[in-house]
Amino acid sequence: QVQLAESGGGLVQAGGSLRLSCVASGGTFSSYAMGWFRQAPGKEREFVAAISWSSDGSTYYIDSVKGRFTISRDNAKKMVYLQMNSLKPEDTAVYYCAADLLFHPVEFEKDGMAYWGKGTLVTVSS
Repeated sequence: QVQLAESGGGLVQAGGSLRLSCVASGGTFSSYAMGWFRQAPGKEREFVAAISWSSDGSTYYIDSVKGRFTISRDNAKKMVYLQMNSLKPEDTAVYYCAADLLFHPVEFEKDGMAYWGKGTLVTVSS
């Protein structure tokens, strides 16, 4: 079973950038599709992006982050990243790294993924 730990959150001004990182341990990292979710204060958890098993694999984004966020992975380092550019105050949330043995982004939006990190807080000031 894979364990996930996020880092890289913090406070940034609107228009700025942050890169979130997630390191995996346990399991075979390259067997897992990886994703990022977020939960803003008072709101439900929201799927953000996913990437399939290989480093040059398929990616999927929700419309609100397309063109601003990029998900990537490094299987040798057991890492997944979320590069966030042109940040907006509405991007403020706790961001969670997640993993699943299947790659079904549409299902991820509805049902989440199988394994979760504890989250890292991103705050975007206006």
